[in-house]
Amino acid sequence: MITTELVFIRHGEAQCNLDGLVGGPRTCTGLTNRGYAQVERVALRLAAEHRAKPFDALYAGPRIRLRQTGEIISQALRIPVSADDRLDGPAHGAADGMPWTEVKDAADGGPHAHPDRPWAAGSDTWNGYLERASRFLQGFIEQHEGERVLVAAHGETVIVAHTLLLGIPLGSPAGFTVSHGSITRWQHHLNRLGQRRWMLDRHNDTEHLAALAREAAA
Repeated sequence: MITTELVFIRHGEAQCNLDGLVGGPRTCTGLTNRGYAQVERVALRLAAEHRAKPFDALYAGPRIRLRQTGEIISQALRIPVSADDRLDGPAHGAADGMPWTEVKDAADGGPHAHPDRPWAAGSDTWNGYLERASRFLQGFIEQHEGERVLVAAHGETVIVAHTLLLGIPLGSPAGFTVSHGSITRWQHHLNRLGQRRWMLDRHNDTEHLAALAREAAA
């Protein structure tokens, strides 16, 4: 039996993604037209699922691209979206708004390259972000035990969920691809012996975006 379900939707393509810029809270300008189309497709898919088995709650982080993603899903499912600053991504400090190529050149790699070292003045460390976000997510899971919850998220939030629920050691050199507009689903199972286990039902599911990909390739 599935008791709790967490469904993470990575935001659609944002202008900062297209421009190769660090899209922190100060400089994020929101989704591109393609990003809106991606989220509209995922919202249609989730709305059909919601009609069959309703979701209990919808959350979004504070950056504009997350709020826009959450609002589109909220309108499609007709459930309110709750903003939570603790669902934000890593703090980028002085790198906010800079080209990622410059940031990575100056730091000898991106956030994952040196996980215990800031990648810019005032930024998180990667492991520090994982620790902080994992503590929040653990409490979030406990708060919503027995519910089906949607989260409009950064790709980093999906990685936090995998790190926590798979027990991945901090600083692991491996990672996960998390595409714009993708669905990642975690389910908490309770079997007939009273044993509980988190199961990754799907990761980076972009089936609903296939038509968009064909249109882009045409």
